[in-house]
Amino acid sequence: MRRLPTVSDVAEAARVSRQTVSNVLNTPEIVRPETRERVEVAIRRLGYRPHASARRLRTRVSATIGVRLDPGTDGMSGALLDRFLHSLVEQADAAGLRVLLYTAADEDAEIRTVERLLDGADVDAFVLTSTHYGDRRIPWLIEHDVRFVTFGRPWGEHDMTDRSHRWVDVDGNAGLREATTSLLARGLRRIAFLGWPEGSGTGDDRRAGWRAAMTEAGTAPEVLDELDLGVEEDPHDLGVGGSAVAELAPAGVVCASDSLALAARLALGPDVPVIGYDDTPVARALGFASVAQPLEGVAQAVLELLRSDEGPHHRLLAPALVER
Repeated sequence: MRRLPTVSDVAEAARVSRQTVSNVLNTPEIVRPETRERVEVAIRRLGYRPHASARRLRTRVSATIGVRLDPGTDGMSGALLDRFLHSLVEQADAAGLRVLLYTAADEDAEIRTVERLLDGADVDAFVLTSTHYGDRRIPWLIEHDVRFVTFGRPWGEHDMTDRSHRWVDVDGNAGLREATTSLLARGLRRIAFLGWPEGSGTGDDRRAGWRAAMTEAGTAPEVLDELDLGVEEDPHDLGVGGSAVAELAPAGVVCASDSLALAARLALGPDVPVIGYDDTPVARALGFASVAQPLEGVAQAVLELLRSDEGPHHRLLAPALVER
C-alpha cells in the first residue's frame, strides 16, 4: 500500500519546521507569504492531504470516529470494552457524532485499516484501546498528523505529558491501593497480589498500588516478593492462577482482573476475601468485591479531548472500590 505523506515529509521538502507546516494549514495568516507559498507547493507536490478532523469535530459536521473491535478480548475483559463502546456510541450520538467500528487482527493490520479509512476520508478521528509497551500505533498516528485519543496511557519510554498524544485512563494504582488498604483495615496482613507477569503497563500499575499499601503497612520486601504472583491469564483455564495462589495460603488476595479474582475465589473458597478489578457481572453474581472503572466518565472525557484543543490533553480518572 502506498505510504501517505506526512507533515514531516512536507516540512523536509519545504525546509521548514513541522510547526510552520501546521501554521500554514491552520493559521496561514501568521506565516510570511514566501514561506507559506513554499509549504503550499510542497503540499501539492507530495499530495499531502491535511486532516480536517479537529475542525469537523468542533463543528459536528460529518464527524465520524473510528474504533477498533479488539478480537483479542473475550469473557470478562471483552465485557468491559463492550460497556465502554456502548457508552461511547451513546454519548457520541447525543453529541451529533458517529462511531464507525472496524476490525483488525493486529497492530500492523490496524495501521493499514486506519490508512485506508483516512485515504477514503471515511473517518475524522480515532479512539484506541488496549495500549501497551512499544505500541506502534501511537507514533504512526502522531507522525501522520491524525487526531486520536487513547483509552489507556502511553507506557514505557513514551512521554505521558506529550500534548500530541491525548489519553484518558483510570488510576489502577489508586484502585488496588484502596483495595489492599480495605483488607489491611480488617486486620489481615498476608495479602497476596494475583496479576500478570511484569511488562504489562496496566498490570504493573495495579501491582504498584498493592505494593505501596503493603509497604506502608510494614511488609518486608522479601515477603512482598513471595506474595507477588504474576501468571498468564487464560479465561478458558482458571487453574493456573488458582493453583498458584492456593499454594501461598494467603489471608486475602487482590487481583488485577475479575477473571483472576474468580480463579482465586474458586481455589481458596468463600472464607478468604478476594478483591477483583472491573466489577463485572461475575463479581456481582458471586458476591466478591471489585474495583469499578468509571466507563461513562472515560467515554465523556474521550469525546471532550477529541473535540477540543483547550485545557489538559490527558485525564486520569479515579476508580471506586465496590465492597460486598
